[in-house]
Amino acid sequence: MSSEDRHPPVAIDAAILALQARVGDRVRAARASKRISRRVLSETSGVSPRYLAQLEGGDGNISIGLLFRVADALDVSLEALVSACDLPADARRVGQAFADADPVIQARVRDLLSETTSRDSRLCLIGLRGAGKSTLGAAAAKALDVPFIELNRAIEAAGSMPIAEIMALYGAEGYRQLEADALDKIVAEQDRAIVAVAGGIVGEAKTFDRLLDRFHTVWVKTSPEEHMSRVRAQGDTRPMEGNPQAMAQLRLILTSREADYSRANAVLDTGGQSVDASLAGLLSLIEHHNFITKDLP
Repeated sequence: MSSEDRHPPVAIDAAILALQARVGDRVRAARASKRISRRVLSETSGVSPRYLAQLEGGDGNISIGLLFRVADALDVSLEALVSACDLPADARRVGQAFADADPVIQARVRDLLSETTSRDSRLCLIGLRGAGKSTLGAAAAKALDVPFIELNRAIEAAGSMPIAEIMALYGAEGYRQLEADALDKIVAEQDRAIVAVAGGIVGEAKTFDRLLDRFHTVWVKTSPEEHMSRVRAQGDTRPMEGNPQAMAQLRLILTSREADYSRANAVLDTGGQSVDASLAGLLSLIEHHNFITKDLP
């Protein structure tokens, strides 16, 4: 910082006085909200009553270490005491609750507060293979006159080879990079689309977080038994061949991914439903949540 950018001493002194007063007010308010005396705060924080009195009076030249002790005893963040942003008490409580929440709750809060425009009218169907993502996604896209994209087909186009060859040549890491790139390409090129992704996309946290941020999402689910029977009905018997534990493994995979899948904006259970009934359910969810707005002329 050049000498011209520095604040004059008088301004710095005024800022320090304002900081001391702000910290004092917030400590006093936090103590009052917890309905504890200065003596109790002194005992829990290890800071003497004399220092606390000076601090609350705006005269305290307290060290960072002691202020941290006070903040910890009051169950507030150090930032909440010193920040120049004077948030209302309710906002501070919400901020502290968010900081203390587990990652799944934090993700849901971010989802609720995120700008709808970041997702435009892009909808992504997530879930295990066999739930009906591709069938329902294609039918819903046709009904709504928007493009339907299977992410694996986009990956194959980018890699100029089938998924099996991509995995054999580049491994899982290479596939995941192509997957992330294909997702970014859709975001860049499509404001309105329905996309179906592979169930394992939740295994790459950064890509999945980006997906949740830039797409409305529906978890298409069914029972493990229906997942397996639908895959076999598609002519793929690999999940069962020579593997008597296939169903148990499928249940384990579903259990391990359930917390991630549940971060979706909505859930569509296709268990025991016909394609027409499931499609009607998906279109109803899209309309109810306004996932895809009507394209104005």
